[in-house]
This record gives sequence, C-alpha cells and structure tokens, in this order.
Amino acid sequence: MKYRNASEILPDDLLKELQKYAPGEILYVPSDKARKKWGADTGARRFYEQRNEEIRHKYFGLKITIDALCEEYCLSDETVRKILYR
Repeated sequence: MKYRNASEILPDDLLKELQKYAPGEILYVPSDKARKKWGADTGARRFYEQRNEEIRHKYFGLKITIDALCEEYCLSDETVRKILYR
C-alpha cells in the first residue's frame, strides 16, 4: 500500500472537512470493491471444508475415536471436538 498526500488528491473543501475530524492523523481509505472471503483465491477454504467433512464422516459414520482422528490429522482433541460439534 502506498501513502499519498491528501492535499495533492482531495479538493480543498473536503480536505478541510477531514482535518476537523482527524487533524494530522494517517487515515486508511478502504476500497469500494467487495472483499473476497478468506481462502477464496488459494483454495484453503475448500481444503479445510473437505477435511472437516471427512473428520465428521469418520467420527459419526465410521465410529472412529477422537484420539485416532487427532493422530491422523495432527490436530488437538479440542480442535477435533470443535469441528465435530460445529
């Protein structure tokens, strides 16, 4: 992200109005584009959804114990419980 001087970009009346609320401060102006959800571009979201569905299937359908799931997926028992009861 690149910083730009507001006095070079904004009209004077808008700059004076901003200075009333945040004089001398650095402001972040968010983009008007809609943000993508976490993991949408990398496929991480899909990966974890599939993994969690597998864990639920193995526990509820195949009756595999929580301890065995923890070991197989390298997760803590607390994490496996969160996945199961969500």
